[in-house]
Amino acid sequence: MLLPRVVAGGLLAQVAVCTISLSIAPAKNASKPLLESFVSYSIEFSSFPDFAGNSTQPNDFSYTLLNNLRDLQGSYPIIRVGGNTEDYATFNGSQSDALIGSFNFNRSKDYPTTISIGPSYFDSYSTWPGVTYVHGFNLGKNGSAGHDTLVGTVPLVCKALGVNKTAYWELGNEPDLFKTSSQGPVRPSWWNETYYVQEWLNKTGLIRQLVQQNCPDVISQGKFKFYSPNFAGTSNSLNMITTWKAGLDADKDIAFIDSHNYIGGATQPGVTLQGTLMNHTSTVLSINKHLNETRLLAYTGLPYILGETNSLYNEGAPGLSNSFGAALWGVDFNLYCAATGIARVHMHQGTNYRYQSWQPIDTVNATKGTKAPYYGNIMVASFLGNLTAGNVSIADFELGNIHQNAYGAYVDDRLERIAIIQLTAYNSTFNGSGSGVAINSKPRPSETFSFQLPAAQVTALKGINVQRLLANGSDAITGITFDGISYNLELEGGKPVKMNNVTSGEVLTAAQNGTISVTLPWSSAAIINLQW
Repeated sequence: MLLPRVVAGGLLAQVAVCTISLSIAPAKNASKPLLESFVSYSIEFSSFPDFAGNSTQPNDFSYTLLNNLRDLQGSYPIIRVGGNTEDYATFNGSQSDALIGSFNFNRSKDYPTTISIGPSYFDSYSTWPGVTYVHGFNLGKNGSAGHDTLVGTVPLVCKALGVNKTAYWELGNEPDLFKTSSQGPVRPSWWNETYYVQEWLNKTGLIRQLVQQNCPDVISQGKFKFYSPNFAGTSNSLNMITTWKAGLDADKDIAFIDSHNYIGGATQPGVTLQGTLMNHTSTVLSINKHLNETRLLAYTGLPYILGETNSLYNEGAPGLSNSFGAALWGVDFNLYCAATGIARVHMHQGTNYRYQSWQPIDTVNATKGTKAPYYGNIMVASFLGNLTAGNVSIADFELGNIHQNAYGAYVDDRLERIAIIQLTAYNSTFNGSGSGVAINSKPRPSETFSFQLPAAQVTALKGINVQRLLANGSDAITGITFDGISYNLELEGGKPVKMNNVTSGEVLTAAQNGTISVTLPWSSAAIINLQW
């Protein structure tokens, strides 16, 4: 049952208690076993050299953060190199610089909108051993410039990636916005699903021909598969269902149905941390639009992924997308995706972006370092566990409250982990003091969650421990830990460092009736680990 909160004068007058009955066997709504590399990333095409570096100066900080996730989920995040700038990038074979970009602040203040790449751009694919990639080719540019860019870059990409580094391929970013983009339409108003499919088949056919000529083993070993159609959403000028019915996969070279998702916009009126991000209902409504598409596309037999997603489009908003509240949102968002059958999630980021998981280099706009959303990524990977070592299914334990939710992780059909996210916003800087003291100097409110397991089965437990995702409040952008561990750059270059001033190793004991209880401060999350 869920006991109602008692609120007086804007403050919680007593601790709310949530109790839910669980079974050790998978819940009826548990997902199918997850694919490996569920926690993955999308990196803006123009920012990729910053994130990866090159063979002379590899970005070891980025690689360390990727290794942390590999250690938790059993495989590296798959890196999609794309975004808006993949459709702005043309190729100059005589250019010595990896990338030359020009900014037009009327179109975007965050990335160049006129881009030329040279052969050395692809050297950035040499810096992260063991990582695989989805390279995004330019579809937006038509005519001779678009054709010449494909002809010039396909051989370089397939040679740089080869069989071992190729995950999948991508052609074009969000073509459903091509004729309506606020940054300038690149297709006429009459361009529809039929024309898009014709263009897709012609250009993927050309890519296949070039790969066959230059890297035939990529074809022979089954590595010529695409993320597609890379649509921006479910209500734009091209319809995904119509696109598939028009024959998008006629050549049978699509591996994943790929859509993009943002929970809101950085400058949308009314967007707030509590109302937009730290809001489970908002997350459910956003993802459920995709679930409708997955049902309608079930006949394809292909898994559905989010190849690009994050909190607020237009690269996020300061004070929202870079806050600890956004990290908590990221946990709830990713776990709801996993529980409802979204097969993989690529969290998007770029240099100086407000929603980034880390800033790869120092710039005039941002300091190199680990950012709050990365800690959410860490908790998601920890909760999912090693996806290569067993079948992991996720169930949504819907709690019926806009500001909290819980999930179960079943490993080989047995409940092993419970995740709880407490989403009530708590301001750590009341009156600018940074003291973590709430209104009227009341202590930080908390909420107790109780899970009722079968008493006879609980006796088989060897132990129960808790890992917490913590910060001083939802508005914090520093001082964040997971299980008492910091991944900050300034400590050990992003490697996990146990903090002496944060509790870890917390142990729980089940009651004789099988009840397990844990109390969470507002604006925090936790994993209960059941050790059998």
